[in-house]
Amino acid sequence: MKKIALVEDNPDNRLLFRVLLQENYEVAEYDNGADAWKDLQERSPDLVLLDISLPDMDGMEVLRRIRADTALKEIPVIALTAYNTAGDREKFLAAGFTDYLTKPILEEVVLTRAIERCLERRGG
Repeated sequence: MKKIALVEDNPDNRLLFRVLLQENYEVAEYDNGADAWKDLQERSPDLVLLDISLPDMDGMEVLRRIRADTALKEIPVIALTAYNTAGDREKFLAAGFTDYLTKPILEEVVLTRAIERCLERRGG
């Protein structure tokens, strides 16, 4: 079973993602960037769902550290954000995210297709 790291500070969003994903993926949840970063170094997931606005360490900093780490840099990272203005998608993809999804996620298929695309690109 593929492992997904879910980094999201909102408990309601974490619950929603867990319900949508737990049947097909092993999900590790983190409510802040610092704890996620610490654990990612010890347990490399197959994919990271990463909120942008987080306490302690924001999603952009977590992504910078992932991309700078030789053991983690190839892991697909999907930005989860409420930011949805013109140019946001391009900005986050240019920063190194593999994909970009806006919250709230209203259709399960949007999330699952993004995950599947990212995992296929990585070869698995």
